[in-house]
Amino acid sequence: MTLLLIGVGVLLVDQVTKGLVMQTFPLHENVEVIPGFFNLTHIRNTGGAFGLLAGETFRLRAVLFFGMSFVALGIIFYLYTRIPSGQPWLDAALAMTFGGALGNLIDRLRFGEVIDFLDFHIGTLHWPAFNVADSAISVGVGIFCFYFLFKKI
Repeated sequence: MTLLLIGVGVLLVDQVTKGLVMQTFPLHENVEVIPGFFNLTHIRNTGGAFGLLAGETFRLRAVLFFGMSFVALGIIFYLYTRIPSGQPWLDAALAMTFGGALGNLIDRLRFGEVIDFLDFHIGTLHWPAFNVADSAISVGVGIFCFYFLFKKI
């Protein structure tokens, strides 16, 4: 049930926020929200995390990213079905990761790229723009790793 609630929640928030960005901001528009720290922007990421493989052909990116996404979703679902009861943090971690992976997969299927819009920076130090799905994946994987490293959740 956690997979459905959290996973679908992440997916909905991700797709709604991306839709709002596409409707509100022309491509490459940048709006400063917190001066010197946070902008909303509308960019398209043809690559993977941090723009990995962005310069490769569409065919190569499609095969790799679609394949990896479907394999990852299958593994996450398999792990989720094997979690012993009483592990709510682990349930939530896998559900966040599942919802985020599904959100970015939907972008790749619809547009051939992922919509990113959260843009953090300090001075000249700039973190690559990301989205809600990326955040959910990062938090979910972080909780998952913490659990297996320390088993204190």
